[in-house]
Amino acid sequence: MTPPLVAVAHGSRDPRSAATIHALMDVVRDRRPDLDVRTAFLDLSAPRLGDVLDAVHGDGHREAVVVPLLLGRAYHARVDVPAAVAEASTPWFRVHVADVLGPDPRLDAAAWRRLAEVGVSPEDPDLGVILAGAGSSHAPANQLVSDVAARWQERTAWAGAVAAFAAAADPDVPAAVAALRRRGARRIAVASWFLAPGLLPDRVIGHAHDHADEPLIAAPMADDPGVADLVLDRYAQTLTAATDPVEYSRAL
Repeated sequence: MTPPLVAVAHGSRDPRSAATIHALMDVVRDRRPDLDVRTAFLDLSAPRLGDVLDAVHGDGHREAVVVPLLLGRAYHARVDVPAAVAEASTPWFRVHVADVLGPDPRLDAAAWRRLAEVGVSPEDPDLGVILAGAGSSHAPANQLVSDVAARWQERTAWAGAVAAFAAAADPDVPAAVAALRRRGARRIAVASWFLAPGLLPDRVIGHAHDHADEPLIAAPMADDPGVADLVLDRYAQTLTAATDPVEYSRAL
């Protein structure tokens, strides 16, 4: 029996967030109609990961693959996901935990496509672009976003491309706008290093409107086909891994 794919997102009180994650998983199902694909959340949204894993086991499966819908290896990936999986463990049900989604070129491409959808041209020398992410106390997670912005800077004629963060890291969006203006940017666009809308993306958007005139705002990566393919690749890589799968067992 093929193990189900259980995608787990952080969760949000904003109903748009869960709806967007479900839309992404619908794209995953369209690409693999033979695969049992389920959606779970760590917090603030239902169903919770533990409940979904209980249901998978109750349906007769002896193993599952959890794919974290997280863009970097910050606190949620390093602590929350393993804790949620391990919370109800027994020897009769193995849960393999896939790697997070980032870094991966398909995420870069998805964020770039969303930016292009709002009319951003790579040949615009008057434009400054902010790649906005959630922010983390885990510096490598923030560096992933800065690395993407740096690659964009190299391949465009923009006045500048910089990362900014909604919380827990610098620079924030107002500081990023000021930095881009010092580089000569006359207009500002904001690209989204988020999968779904919610509190932090809304904070980014609010700051952008407060500190820039009519900024171009790209949508989250959401149900981009490249992101769906990445989710399936993380699942496949975990199943075929020859060594050191992360396994837990759950109670009957």
